[in-house]
Parts: sequence; structure tokens; C-alpha cells
Amino acid sequence: MKKSLFKLLNTINKIVLPKYSRKDPATLSKLQQGIVAYRYYVLIHSLG
Repeated sequence: MKKSLFKLLNTINKIVLPKYSRKDPATLSKLQQGIVAYRYYVLIHSLG
């Protein structure tokens, strides 16, 4: 159940949240870095 919840969250994130993959992480604001960290956390848990 936990994995399916994270898969759903990952799908929602792909649609709703912006992508910062092409930008240098050092130049992102704290909010943008938080979004990247959250997306990474959800992605790792949906795969594992």
C-alpha cells in the first residue's frame, strides 16, 4: 500500500510541480530546492 501511495504522489507531482532538472541546483532558491528534494524523496520511495 505504501508503494502504491508513493506511485500516486509521483504521478501527481509530474503533472503539478515544476521541473528544475535543467538548472544548476546551487542557483535555485530554498523553495525550489525543497521542491526538488520532495520530488526526489517521492520518486525514490515509489521505486523501492
